[in-house]
Amino acid sequence: MTEPDLGRGVLHPDRAASLIRVDRREPAPGPARFVEFYWVVRWDCRGRPPHEQKVLSHPHVHLVFEEPRALVYGVDRTLFVRRLEGAGHVLGVKFRPGAFRPFAGRPVSALADRSLPAADFFGAGADRMNEEVLRTPADPDRLAALADAFLTPRLPEPDPAADRAAAVVDRITSSPGLHRVDQVAAEFGIGVRQLQRLFAEYVGASPKWVLRRARLHEAARHADSGADIDWAALAADLGYADQAHLTRDFTAATGTPPARYAQRDGASEH
Repeated sequence: MTEPDLGRGVLHPDRAASLIRVDRREPAPGPARFVEFYWVVRWDCRGRPPHEQKVLSHPHVHLVFEEPRALVYGVDRTLFVRRLEGAGHVLGVKFRPGAFRPFAGRPVSALADRSLPAADFFGAGADRMNEEVLRTPADPDRLAALADAFLTPRLPEPDPAADRAAAVVDRITSSPGLHRVDQVAAEFGIGVRQLQRLFAEYVGASPKWVLRRARLHEAARHADSGADIDWAALAADLGYADQAHLTRDFTAATGTPPARYAQRDGASEH
């Protein structure tokens, strides 16, 4: 949940749009070295059944201020599912790939598929901040200002290796023509093993996973477009050996074959 149109990776965004609003705000110059953006999610399910939102996560660590306490979410390599009931809001901090390593003090791979108390990384101030966020009206500008004020005095020294990790992830996610780990390593002039170690230390997921997830984001974007899709051609464009490999990956990640997922009048995800 990253932008006003709900963002890349949010599954069935058309269904979610009537219940969920997402706004994002840029961080102040200091936090911007580490933070891609702040996001505020507001939802209103009053008078409706609970909504189960599924997200194909990105290779980012998030700090989230929410009920009942603030949490740090490592890279979720599975399918992230959030059940929403009633009405409420949360404030999230989306760290740049690799940028949470100086805050973590340990390899970011240790956080993968886990959520941990934010106080473990930011001290008791994280819980006080959480209380303030939850009692503050869900105004994105006010909440972003709170996030700036919270993070600025807690910023670590910049880490050039984190910047390099972010550059590699950005290249992967913005370049559909990159399909193999050795291609990525060669482009950045490093060995495959070195690239794998960089990702384990700083990103929290392997280069192969990031490449595959970028392809699945693209496949989901096409499936949600409402257009007729030539799945065999799309599989080839995304670097799959054939349509069957795309179908297998997409089904394993989302629980639904891509052609069925694209049937927008199919069964509700609620």
